[in-house]
Amino acid sequence: MKKNILLINQAWLMLFGAFAPVMSAQVRAQQNVDTLSTSDFNLQEVVVSAPVMQSTNSRQEIKHEELNRDNTGQNLPYLLNSGPSMVVTSDDGLGVGYTYFHIRGTDQTRINMTINEVPLNDAESQGVFWVNLTDMASGVSSLQVQRGIGTSANGGSSFGASVNLRTLDASIPESEHPGPVRAELSFNGGMYNTFREVVKADVYLGNRFERKGAWHIGGRFSKVNSDGYIDRAWSDLLSYQGEIGWQNTKTAVTLTAFGGKEKTYMAWYGVDYATAYGPNRRYNPAGEYMDKDGNTTYYDNQTDNYQQHHVHMHIGHRFNTHWTISATAHYTYGTGYYEMLMADWNTYEADNITQKGLKNHFYGGILTTKYVHEKVDVQAGIAFNRYDGLQYGKIDTTCAGNAFIPYYEGYGAKMDGNIYAKANWRVLHHGQEKLSLYGDFQYRLVDYRIWGENEETSYLDAPDAIDKHYTWHFFNPKAGLTYDNRGHRLSATFAMAHREPTRNNFVANVAPEDPKPERLYDYELGYSYSSRGALKSGYTIPWTIGLNLYFMDYDNQLIATGDVSSVNYLITKNVKDSYRCGAEFQFGVEWTSWFSWKGNLTWSRNRWKDTDNWRTISFSPDWTAGNIFSFHRAGFNADLQTLVVSSQYLGNYENPETKLKTYTVTNLMMCYQLPFHKLKNAHNIPDITLRCQINNMFDSKYVNNGGTDGTYIWYFPQAGINVHAGFVVRW
Repeated sequence: MKKNILLINQAWLMLFGAFAPVMSAQVRAQQNVDTLSTSDFNLQEVVVSAPVMQSTNSRQEIKHEELNRDNTGQNLPYLLNSGPSMVVTSDDGLGVGYTYFHIRGTDQTRINMTINEVPLNDAESQGVFWVNLTDMASGVSSLQVQRGIGTSANGGSSFGASVNLRTLDASIPESEHPGPVRAELSFNGGMYNTFREVVKADVYLGNRFERKGAWHIGGRFSKVNSDGYIDRAWSDLLSYQGEIGWQNTKTAVTLTAFGGKEKTYMAWYGVDYATAYGPNRRYNPAGEYMDKDGNTTYYDNQTDNYQQHHVHMHIGHRFNTHWTISATAHYTYGTGYYEMLMADWNTYEADNITQKGLKNHFYGGILTTKYVHEKVDVQAGIAFNRYDGLQYGKIDTTCAGNAFIPYYEGYGAKMDGNIYAKANWRVLHHGQEKLSLYGDFQYRLVDYRIWGENEETSYLDAPDAIDKHYTWHFFNPKAGLTYDNRGHRLSATFAMAHREPTRNNFVANVAPEDPKPERLYDYELGYSYSSRGALKSGYTIPWTIGLNLYFMDYDNQLIATGDVSSVNYLITKNVKDSYRCGAEFQFGVEWTSWFSWKGNLTWSRNRWKDTDNWRTISFSPDWTAGNIFSFHRAGFNADLQTLVVSSQYLGNYENPETKLKTYTVTNLMMCYQLPFHKLKNAHNIPDITLRCQINNMFDSKYVNNGGTDGTYIWYFPQAGINVHAGFVVRW
């Protein structure tokens, strides 16, 4: 076995070495405008390889200020929940503990997520566990959501959307002479003993426009605690982020480290319908058992414990006004376990205590070169990633909690490499009329092996052996065009993507044969209009509208059965024919200088073929909508946000009993910057902002997630009205 792995490693190194010298390049992705300045240079463009991404109606760009204006400690998905086709859920009912999201009905294990172009998805489960990186939004300078397949990226294929986070582009300010020290202190508290504390500091030395360059040293520490809305669904979370970087007019070097540690009480099980919508909806069955006196009690350490640490080294260099090159090396270490007490099904007395854990290492490198010209942008790159993981289980049949013995060990090794090239060609660029063509070609090679003992094996039985080894070759082409003229924009794209099965698809497989890779053909057609781009006099009310149509045609899609595995992963199965199609409508109006209105509405149809019948895919609502009224005047900002999600099935056979009810939630977010700006320069007074957030202000009794195994249906109730308030101080 070791010999085979060594040979595979040698083959990967040869592949990497063969392609590295022949990479071509680009300096800048075409964003919402086509004007380019080849003399522009900043840390994001060189150190972090911004992808050449076609500017379409299916893309959303969010800056740090907008992302964090309403940040009171909920995990990142809850800060994105007003986006088109977005559905956000949580186990604890508040969004502080384990949180999840779907885009176009696709769960987050099928959404490609990167941070500074480095894969963030776990290589085996393909999920991102935001609870491990609590308050990640505080360290993100910008975030981009691309619905559909999107452009080529490192890591797994996007099968519903891609989310790209950046932390680097704000590290060296555009100002030639930034203040030498910046600091921020943030605190907020709220209901269910929810507290968040954040400390940030940045030091700037030198001038990046001089040859000797400029240094930046910065860091952040966040602490979040909550009792959770669900009984005992408490969270004890922390995260950190540190960065040291140097930059001049030609070169940028940055070392970034970030990570987090979490301990949460389990809230994975859900409750039945009567409980979810009844007076005892906070009930949590996790850890429940009967003591020797016949009293119902709960195991104190029914907890999930995990930590994850990331290190990235980025180097970028600009040769001239057209050519740049960047390289990234990364390493991630993760370790943790969850502990749970199991009660006898007949007596409900404590039977055993189990621990299931994992340790993993993920590392690799990315090389990207870029070229920009008046007519064309070109980018090409190569990436290699390696994952090594251990899954283990221990059991204490004495129920003492200190006499654990091993009962399974399983291993996984995954190598993932890709090469790609993509370009934007500006065919027309005359005044207000612009036509751009886009092309993208990626080859991806995945070698994956799992062996040892199956973690889904019951401790009552001898562990099942598992040994699977697959190598997949994927070719993923993409193409599109964008036409602009006086505020009107028309875009059309086609993309193909492939996705390999996850570890859980293998170990929790319910089909008689191994799961197959999936293939997706994604067709997108969009139109938008912005009155700002019309360049005509007489416009007093700027407004925008946009409509995006999509058809996502799947071959062998792995769809959720509705059931979950022993470690709370959705169990899936291949279906030969399935599709997702829909229409996403967005609008925005700035009625006055102090009041604006924006919203979105998505209609979708999600079907899979069961013999001769087309059935609705689970966790795929037909309608989602978001609406935001924004008020901003004299330092005061308020957003009144309403979200609507229509009914959805928790299983795939359209059983009306498994249908989750339509729900509507309204939140009010307010902040006020104290008027100290006139005194700030003279007396060095910091900026102070007060915040208040009222979630579910109309106290809706709603449920946003659940599951079914065909006989039992469970639900995850969410909190009623809850209030949080705090302050931010910036120097």
